Amino acid sequence: MKIAIIGPAYPFRGGLASYNERLATTLQNNNHNVIIYTFTVQYPNFLFPGKTQYSAEKQPNSLNIKQKINSINPFNWFSTGNHIKKQNPDLVIVRFWLPFMGPSLGTILRLIKKNKHTKIISLIDNIIPHEARMGDKLFTKYFLKPVDAFLVMSEAVLNDTKTFNVDKPIALSPHPLFDNFGESISKTEARQN
Repeated sequence: MKIAIIGPAYPFRGGLASYNERLATTLQNNNHNVIIYTFTVQYPNFLFPGKTQYSAEKQPNSLNIKQKINSINPFNWFSTGNHIKKQNPDLVIVRFWLPFMGPSLGTILRLIKKNKHTKIISLIDNIIPHEARMGDKLFTKYFLKPVDAFLVMSEAVLNDTKTFNVDKPIALSPHPLFDNFGESISKTEARQN
């Protein structure tokens, strides 16, 4: 299959980026053609709680990662959506973790759907944010509409997703363990380190 993953990846850091990169690797190892579309601007610094959004690691050589999405520039949403639509992927896997992303990702997905070929699955990490902001429900509903099916990784997120009255398939599959951080070590050695 021709698969596009939309969400954080290198040069961004964190669990979402690691997960997307690991997912892309697994799909490639199963003979799928995968491109990750990540951000040029993920979100303004005032929404980022840590010190930096960027990874100090080297770029993964085996992955095709394109920095394309500017979450705060509507002109970019149209150019990115049309670009991916023209690529005609069989499947788009899109991450959703913050309602702030609803307008940009929802617009991109609507444009992709115009090719009348691509199926869209959303991996939902959080559908209701930990800190509520004005517009959260509206942004989330806008994001959900073009998605064909949902994958959640916890019972709580499954229940939260159902509150949006989506009449599309929702599957629960617990979050997998990461296997990309090196060999595991004993508890004693970990404590010494």
